Parts: sequence; C-alpha cells; structure tokens
Amino acid sequence: MDIVLSGIRPTGNLHLGNYFGAMVNFLKMQETYKCFFFIADWHALTTHPDPKALNANVKNVLAEYLACGLDPEKSTLYVQSDVPEIAELYLLLNMQAYLGELEKTVSFKEKARQNPNNVNAGLLTYPVLQAADILIHNADYVPVGKDQEQHLEMTRNFAKRFNHRYGVDYFKEPKAFASDSQQMIKIPGLDGSGKMGKSEGNCIYLTDEPKAIEKKVKGALTDNGPEGENTSKPEYIENLFTILKVVSTPEMVTHYDNLWNAGEQRWYGNLKKQLAEDIIKTTAPIRERINDIKNNDDYLNEVIKKGAEKARESAAKTIREVREIIGLTKL
Repeated sequence: MDIVLSGIRPTGNLHLGNYFGAMVNFLKMQETYKCFFFIADWHALTTHPDPKALNANVKNVLAEYLACGLDPEKSTLYVQSDVPEIAELYLLLNMQAYLGELEKTVSFKEKARQNPNNVNAGLLTYPVLQAADILIHNADYVPVGKDQEQHLEMTRNFAKRFNHRYGVDYFKEPKAFASDSQQMIKIPGLDGSGKMGKSEGNCIYLTDEPKAIEKKVKGALTDNGPEGENTSKPEYIENLFTILKVVSTPEMVTHYDNLWNAGEQRWYGNLKKQLAEDIIKTTAPIRERINDIKNNDDYLNEVIKKGAEKARESAAKTIREVREIIGLTKL
C-alpha cells in the first residue's frame, strides 16, 4: 500500500480554508492509503515559541485533527518529537546537504530577510528536517501546496544523493499528492484576498464562537453593489460567494446570484447575515467536538501513545536499514 505523509506546525488553530481544503483530502486519503499525519513541534522551534504555548498548541492541533474526522484506527497520528529516529535521520542527511543549496532555499531567504536577528542553523537546515520527516517512512506521496514544492524537490534530491552515494536503490523519490480538484476547495479570505491564511489575519477558525464569526463576516470587504445588470463580480465579492457555496444551500446561492445579476443594491447586509448563520451551523458541531476532545486528556494521551508506537515501528526499520547501508553497524 502506498504511503502518504503530511505534517502541520502547531502555530495556531485550523480555519475554514484548512477544513475545506486539505482536510477533505486527508479524510479521503485515510480510506485508501497508509497515512502518517504528524504535528511538527520541532519545526516550530525555529521561531522560539513560548514553551507553554507550544505544548497547548500541540494539544489543540491534535484535538482539531481528530474532531475533523481523522481516525487513529485508520491513520497514524503522532507528534514529531515523540519519534527520535527522525532526529537521527536528520543528522545523517545533514552530512550530505550542502551549504550553497540550503542558502538558496526560497523560504530560508524570506525568513532571514524578515527576521535578520534570528537566522539560526535550524532555519537553514529546515528542508533537511522536512526531508527526514518524509524519508523516515519512505513515503510515496506528500500533499503539498505551491510554497512547499521546492522542499519536496530537495527531498527527492537528498533521496537520490543517498542512493547514488551508497550504490543502493533504497529511498523512494516522493511525489506531490495529486489532490482531487473537484473536492478540494480554495477558501478565500474575508479581506478581499484570494487566500484564507493565519499570516494574513483573515481567517474564520473552527473554534471561533458565533459572535466572533458574526463580527468577522460583518467586516468583510464589500462595495456599493453591482453597477448594472449581469456585470462581473469583483474578486472580493466573488470571494463571499465562494464561501457561501460551501456552507449554504444551492437555493440560497442562486437567490443572491439573482440579486447581483438583476443589478439590485442594498442586500449585502442580508448576504453577510446569511453567510454568518451558515458558517456557524457548519462549524458549531466541529467546535463542540474539539472542546469535548480537548477536555479528554486520557483519550488524547492514548492517541498520542499509540501513534508514537506505530510511527516508531516504521521509523526504527528505516534507521536500522540506513545504518547498515552507511556502515554504522555494531562490531
């Protein structure tokens, strides 16, 4: 069975974009593939997070993954730092990573420019740790966005370099997972931008309370209405309709489409009210499940323990075989 691996940094809560985007595919993947989903707490250390906040964020992300439908009986869910074999493979791959190629990484150059006082070695070798995350399970596929394609290409390079150096055909060259574009929906931000994201500050989180959702939707960017009949919607209005399509009924979408095409004005307030109500209906059951799971430490600890055991079984096999290939065997 093909292996799929995906990770998330514990830096904040999941939002609508995560849920209708990646999560839709994750739920489908776990029915077909051998999936490993991990919380990348080591990766988060490059920004020196507060220890208490890091621990809380790991717990939050795990609870949200479970509440959204990831099944620990079907997939392996684990915390990165619970699998020390990843750190060993990270060290071994670093021996074959070159300074020049790491310095050319787009993400490194951007982070170094944004935070010139925090250009740490972990930031420089970030792609190597990502490669170790993937290669530790010899994954076939990795669900990645455009911003991660370079790192996946570097992982393939590290795999090829290892195989060539030691004359083996051991590591696979992982491919980007071909998402089902008909199911995966790109959720735009409420600020008129084309993407909902944490860094953009335009998110509706799955844990947002109804009043917070109403306030955010009310503040969404709009204008004075259509300038005439059957005119094109500007991007920021089209964005609202995109969200409406995933949380409301087809009849409701048609109703507001007709208002736009007729050139009617003064209905944005009703649209926003309807949109907020339907977002609340969509997220309320998930928020309740998240809160229930977060308050069940016994269940969370059981999931993490079992996930670590399953992940380490796979990782230990890789490290054992890599050591033998390299020559790091006991006398």
